[in-house]
Amino acid sequence: MDSLVYAEGTWHEGDPPLIGALSQSYMHGTAVFDGARLFNDCVPDLGRHCERLLRSAAVMGLDQPVDAATVESLAREGARRFETGAELYIRPSLYAARGFLTPEPGSTRFLLSLMRMAMPAAHGRSITVSPYRRPGPDMAPTEAKASCLYPNGSRALQDAERRGFDNALMLDGDGNVAELASANIWLGRNGVAITPVWNRTFLNGITKLRVSSLLSERGIDVVEKTVSLDDVMGADEVFSTGNWGKVLPITRVDDHEFPVGPLYRAAREAYWAYAETEPL
Repeated sequence: MDSLVYAEGTWHEGDPPLIGALSQSYMHGTAVFDGARLFNDCVPDLGRHCERLLRSAAVMGLDQPVDAATVESLAREGARRFETGAELYIRPSLYAARGFLTPEPGSTRFLLSLMRMAMPAAHGRSITVSPYRRPGPDMAPTEAKASCLYPNGSRALQDAERRGFDNALMLDGDGNVAELASANIWLGRNGVAITPVWNRTFLNGITKLRVSSLLSERGIDVVEKTVSLDDVMGADEVFSTGNWGKVLPITRVDDHEFPVGPLYRAAREAYWAYAETEPL
C-alpha cells in the first residue's frame, strides 16, 4: 500500500476521486492543509500540526467539521495501518465543497491523506536566491497553510531546479530573507543560531519553533531578527527546518560554499532525540 485516504468516514487505498469540478475550493483556492511526519515509528508534534489545520481553516472562512483531537486520532489510526518502520507524509486537509466566490457555510469537507515518503538523506543542499517573493499579509492569507499560497513557491522551486539548485531562497516584499520555498532557514554566526523573525509573510514553522526551543534548552543562543542577504552570505553555516526533511544542512547559496556546521549538527541531534519522545 503506497497511500491511504480517509474521507466521509471511510478509509480508501490509493487516490480516490473526491473533489468535484464545481467545488468552491477547487475553483477559488480556499483549501487548507497541514503536514506531519512518521519516521522511526514517531510522529513529532502531530498534535500541533492538527491544531494549526483548524487555525488555517478559520483564516480562510471555512467551517470546522472536525476537532484537532479527532484529526490526530485518525492520523494515528491511519499510520498504524502501515507496517512498522514506514516513513510517511501525513496530510490532513479541509476544503469547501460548495459556494462560488466564498465558501458556503456547512460545506467544508475533511480529508486525511497518508503517503509513503522517505526521509531525505542529510547531505548538503544547494539554494539560490529566487526572483519570486513572499507576499505580505495584506496581499494574501499568509497566516494560513493554504493551498493558494503554494503556486508561487512551486514556481520558485521549478526555477531553482532548472538552474541546478535544490531549493529557492525567497525574500519578502522589503527585500529581506523570508524562508526557502519549502522550509524555514537558519544561519549560524559566532555560535549563535539566527532565523528570520516572523513578520507574517511566511509560516512560523512548527519544526522551526521546536528547534528553537531545543537549541535554547541546550544553552545555545537563538536570535530571531530581520535577516538580509548579506547576513546569509556572511554566515558561518546555513541550515533549514521543515516538515519534509526536518533539519537539513545547506552547503551552497548561489556561488557561496558553506561547511556542515556545529549548530546544524546540534539542531538535528536534538530534534531526533525529541522525536523519540513522540511515539506513534
